[in-house]
Amino acid sequence: MRIVLMSTPIGFLGSGKGGGVELTLNSLVTGLLSLGHSVDVVAPKNSKLYYCNEKANLHFVDGEDQISWQHQNYNSPVSIPDDSLLVGMLEKGLDLAKKADVLLNMSYDWLPIWMTLNVKIPIAHIISMGSESSVISNLIAKVYDEHPYNFAFHSKIQANDYPFIKKPVIIGNGFKLDNYTFRDSVKGPLAWVGRVAPEKGLEDAVYVANKLGEKLKVWGVKEDEAYASKIEQSFPQDTIDWMGFLSTNELQKELGKCRVLLNTPKWNEAYGNVVVEALACGVPVIAYKRGGPSEIIKHGQTGYLADPDDKKNMLSYVEIIEKIKRKKCREWVEKNASTDIFANKVVNWLNRLMKEYK
Repeated sequence: MRIVLMSTPIGFLGSGKGGGVELTLNSLVTGLLSLGHSVDVVAPKNSKLYYCNEKANLHFVDGEDQISWQHQNYNSPVSIPDDSLLVGMLEKGLDLAKKADVLLNMSYDWLPIWMTLNVKIPIAHIISMGSESSVISNLIAKVYDEHPYNFAFHSKIQANDYPFIKKPVIIGNGFKLDNYTFRDSVKGPLAWVGRVAPEKGLEDAVYVANKLGEKLKVWGVKEDEAYASKIEQSFPQDTIDWMGFLSTNELQKELGKCRVLLNTPKWNEAYGNVVVEALACGVPVIAYKRGGPSEIIKHGQTGYLADPDDKKNMLSYVEIIEKIKRKKCREWVEKNASTDIFANKVVNWLNRLMKEYK
């Protein structure tokens, strides 16, 4: 197949602003190329793909970023800025798709989904969030009535946010395992990885570290500086070791040295990329039992699932984390979340979708 992938209009690839979509897109491109497919990627100016994806054609678009729906009210109206990056990317994607088999949209936004009803080109959508917008959820319901095979989700729990979808396509996610080195570091520090923003619940992980009298290593973009500062001021000085945003290669080198990853989201994560990245390095994970991570982590085998928002429960699991065999963590990723496994699921879905357009 020739597949055109449209990236997120929130930050260029490599900036970290696009969150998990950046890693998902690169993983998917790797898998599709290895299976012999042709891939074009439409992305914001300054974007970079992983070195292993150099055979993909990268097309740049300039313009103003969209505001993430995570940072808007559920009932907010659709807002499209002047010189919209989203509009430019969609125009470029549709133009390329005239000579391709399918346009695969990876942005969670209203316009590409609405366009599905208005062009004959097949537009497939990997939905990267739970229901974060009333207007988008209502539109997905409308499009689903006419094109029930045009949507895919990362996890069953995420798909449950859209109850009108009766038989959701679940594709999981995938990771290039060569990029992650297994390490048996049972005595290392505590880790936390993610965008530093309120919905990620960093303060709960800092609480755990403080109770243990340890430092918490934090990797990620400080998306909300005021939030980061407030957490810092709420705990003893130097409880947080701010490590910044690192590339996958650099992150895995450091993350693999840690004895456990704490995952503390306050909302339903669609999947939980950082959870799998940690497991790929052999690092067990303790996460709140909500969203995608609750489907990924095998309680007592690859980590523990704590009661949602229960910091003390999470702390109790940190104290017994050495019971988890780190090789089991890596083995789960090898069996369930490689780039080829992920790409095959996506290709099977796209083949089913395209039959509806013939």
